[in-house]
Amino acid sequence: MASRAKRRAVGPGVPQPQGAHVRCDEEEEEGEMEEEDEDSEDSDEEEDGDDEIVDEGTQCAEQIKELILSCCEKNCEKSMVEQLDKLLNDTTKPVGFLLSERFINVPPQIALPMHQQLQKELAEAHKTNKPCGKCYFYLFVSKTFVEVGKTNSKKKWNNQKKDELMFANAEEEFFYEKAVLKFNYPVQEEGDTCLGGRWSFDDVPMKPLRTVMLIPHDKMNEIMDKLKEHLSV
Repeated sequence: MASRAKRRAVGPGVPQPQGAHVRCDEEEEEGEMEEEDEDSEDSDEEEDGDDEIVDEGTQCAEQIKELILSCCEKNCEKSMVEQLDKLLNDTTKPVGFLLSERFINVPPQIALPMHQQLQKELAEAHKTNKPCGKCYFYLFVSKTFVEVGKTNSKKKWNNQKKDELMFANAEEEFFYEKAVLKFNYPVQEEGDTCLGGRWSFDDVPMKPLRTVMLIPHDKMNEIMDKLKEHLSV
């Protein structure tokens, strides 16, 4: 499909070369209708979310790693910090940073084709020996919430039970289940306390968290099977 800029370049109003066919009004009207249809198709194809892998070793990846380790040090036991630091710095088992985001009010079903496409690209990257195709683990940070008052100790965030966590993107629970390492850290200082339910006066106040997960590459097929089972239309 031609880009919008190209369509405009060949549309009405562009000087025609000498001897070129000049369209009648009916043809111009038909051409304008076709352009409107194509514009409509473009708007339908706008992305509802984004899924991608950031290679380890890049500047932004190193900054993410430093931030994650810092949050772990502030909110987890020393053993957890040491384990995370060892895994993130093991050059024999590269870690890719999995970024997944879908826009507010976009249904979770959109997550399935996003992750399917990403897995296809990773498989192709593996065949062509690209760095992102060699990941042994994926680091995934999910938006979660917990009822206010469930825990007051910073050192207990990493012991938060799954049934106490509410995931902003429900499908990310499947990643959580397969993670070999996971911990939570609060981000309330970066935003207000939110409410659960349907925004009534009886809603339970929720404390915003970020849940960090380290997921083995060999568990991704199992996660994809779960996504297909629950999100297929």
